[in-house]
Amino acid sequence: MLDLGSIALVLMLCALLSTLSYWFGLLSASGATASFIMGIIIGSLGSVGWLVTLLAFTFLGFFVTKFQFQKKKRLNVQEGVGGERTHVNVLANGLVPASIAVISFIVGAQGSEIAGIAFISSVAVAAADTTASELGVMSKKVYLITTGEKVPAGTDGGISWIGTVSCIGASIIASMIGWIAIFQLSPFNLIIMIPITMGIIGCMLDSVIGATLENWGMITKLGNNMITMAIGALMSIIAYLLFI
Repeated sequence: MLDLGSIALVLMLCALLSTLSYWFGLLSASGATASFIMGIIIGSLGSVGWLVTLLAFTFLGFFVTKFQFQKKKRLNVQEGVGGERTHVNVLANGLVPASIAVISFIVGAQGSEIAGIAFISSVAVAAADTTASELGVMSKKVYLITTGEKVPAGTDGGISWIGTVSCIGASIIASMIGWIAIFQLSPFNLIIMIPITMGIIGCMLDSVIGATLENWGMITKLGNNMITMAIGALMSIIAYLLFI
């Protein structure tokens, strides 16, 4: 059931943050618009906690994108012209979480633990992949995940120790924030290992698909992100049903 008070809060948060993101050059106009729409869907059909989880990932993404940005620009591996993200980036990372919110609302499970875990897992995949990509591009030693061949930084499917450590750290952080925001419980809970693990697996799978289907021109970066986030969410549901 939709709560008008929560919806009003969601609208204000989404409007404020989308406007500020555009104002500070973090999102393009199309990106800010897409972010506003995604935020309303997730916050209204999921919960405010779901929205907070997504916003935490968004700010993490902005931070790692801007981190040593001039160096990334010199290497020509930066996101956009000035680090801004467009509607393509927003949709790539927001469609799966929004779909989980819609489906959960339709079946009346938006307040359930399993829906929350699926949502956190999808965000953990996005956080792990974004952080690994943005920090890994500055690595001097990058290897193709499928063959071990040394490749230039920024190559689809390339992995490095910096990217791998960043992937693990981001998945842990995103999962802990999501756990606290959605369940209002201590993150020191064995079940939290499900989204943490899915975030790491999803990030590695993203690299495998990047080195194969994406490099072969059979899939886009948008498609890769959506597939790995969806797989992470589905695997978390299976893990929950099998082990909890």
